[in-house]
Parts: sequence; structure tokens; C-alpha cells
Amino acid sequence: MTPLQFEAAYAPLWNELEKVIGVAETERRFDGARLATLYRRVCEHLALAQARAYPVHLTQRLEALTQSAHRLIYRRHDYGLARLGMLALVDFPQAVRAHRAYLLVAALLFVVPLLAAGLATYRDPGFILHLLDAAQVQQFDSMYSDSAKSFGRNRDASGDWQMFGFYVMHNIGIGFRCFAAGIFGGIGSAGVLLFNGVQIGAVGGYLIASGHGQNFCSFVITHGAFELTAIVLAGAAGLRLGYALIAPGRHTRLEALRLAARHAIVVVYGVIGLLLIAAAVEAFWSSARWVTPAVKYGAGAACWALVLAYLGWQGRPRAGQAPASEGQRHAG
Repeated sequence: MTPLQFEAAYAPLWNELEKVIGVAETERRFDGARLATLYRRVCEHLALAQARAYPVHLTQRLEALTQSAHRLIYRRHDYGLARLGMLALVDFPQAVRAHRAYLLVAALLFVVPLLAAGLATYRDPGFILHLLDAAQVQQFDSMYSDSAKSFGRNRDASGDWQMFGFYVMHNIGIGFRCFAAGIFGGIGSAGVLLFNGVQIGAVGGYLIASGHGQNFCSFVITHGAFELTAIVLAGAAGLRLGYALIAPGRHTRLEALRLAARHAIVVVYGVIGLLLIAAAVEAFWSSARWVTPAVKYGAGAACWALVLAYLGWQGRPRAGQAPASEGQRHAG
């Protein structure tokens, strides 16, 4: 079928959809069942037009129609606790699993340098001076020494709430850099992941080799389940942006970036939530001297299991239930 034949055959249906959309946007009323039927048909036509490489003006018209219809059908009328619950319990974990390829790459870019730097610094504690200056190393020694009033914080910190605010700004700053740096073809996100992996691994290796291993490990194990996971997820979302720019497919680079951002932003919403949880745990639990290391290890293991189970299984359809379509689970 030629483009002209294709357009002649289906133009009446497209015109009808345009009319329905026009009435809905001006008078705020429409036949929902008919709109959904037309929307599905035009989505099929768009897929055919793209697969057959029909002229750009034709595919652009169909894209505009489907986008307008999608906004009408799936627009959100609730922005309260119900919507937040849907985002947390369904949209976010599903979006994470949809990004599993990027997640694997991000995890490797973060974990491999972390382990390598940790091993190098554990074998030679002096290696830390290639990455940090002596004043910073002394500060870490004091933060995790047995005489520290609270682990992981400066001596001049006034209290838990001040540190909570600091951790929120610090953690979200790292997450935002991991995501936003993806605009540079993914190289920026990869660089942020590598840098943080090397720095965290080097500090951990040095403290363990210096005899502060129990204080350090019991401090990071609980909030690390949320914070480290969030950093990797933010990096994965950034890599998604970068790949869209490098390999846009049949879309222009701007269109591919817009589409990738629409899906990746759901991951970013979840990353912010994880980082807020991490900040609260780090300020009020991880730094506490009154909690024994054994209890922190137990709580940390439970948090890691909870996070991994949540991302791996939460939001999956029940047995016998059909998976939700992209439009049904779209988050914004």
C-alpha cells in the first residue's frame, strides 16, 4: 500500500479522532469508549507508518493525534495519596525493571570501581592520599573512631536534624548529577558513577584497614540499601537519556530524548524517595552509638532484602491477571 492509498483509506478515521479531541478540549465532554477505540486504531496506523517509513508529514500527524488522545484518556485527576501510592507501588518498580539493561551497565560502572578502589586501599592504606588530601583522611578517621560521639558526622554538627538536612541536599545532589549528566551522551552519568564508586570504595577500604571497619560498616549498611541503590538507578536513568541521543532510531534526537525522559523520569521520582529515606535513616539510625553493630547489621540485611524484593517483584501482575499496557501504567 502506497502512502497515498494508506492515507485515503484511513483519513476519515483520523478526522473523526481529531473532531472528538477538539470537542473534548473545548467543551470538556466526549464519548470515552469511542475515543479509546479510535486511539487504539490510530496507534496501529502510526506503528505501520513508522515501520514502512512513510513520509514524515504523515507520521507527524499520527504522532500528534495519538499524543493528544493519550493525554485525554490517561490524564490524572488525583494528585494525592492515591496517586503517590500508585507511583510507589506500581509505576516506579515497573519502570526500574523496564530499564534493566541500563541498570546492569550502571551497576557495573559503580560496583566494579568501588571494589577495585576498596581492595587497593585496603592493601595499601596510603593509596587514599592519591584521591583525598591528608585533612580529609584525618576527618574520616575522627568520624569513625571509637571516641566519636556519633558516627559519620563532623564534630561541629549540632544534631540529628541538621545532619538530616545535610544528607538530603547531599544525596539528592549526587542523584541529580547522575541523571542530568546523561544529557552528554551518557558519558557524564558514567563518569559520576565511576567517581562515586572509586571514592566510596577507597574510603571504605582505608577505614577497614585502619581498624575502623566495624564502625564504618555498621554505619553504612542500613542506609546504603537505599542510597547506593538510588545512585545506581539515577545513573541508569541518565544512561537512558544518553543512549536516546546516540541511537535515536527513526526519531529525531530531540524526539528520542523527550521520549526517553518521559520514561526515565518515573525512575527519578523513585530515586528521590529512596534518597529521602536514606537521609532519615543515616541521620537518626546509622549514626547512633546506642544501637549495637549486631542490630545494625541485622537491620541492614533486612533493608537490602526489602529493597531488592521491592524492585524485583512489586507491581507485577497477579497470576491470571493481564499486564498493564504502557498507557495504563504511565506515571506522568
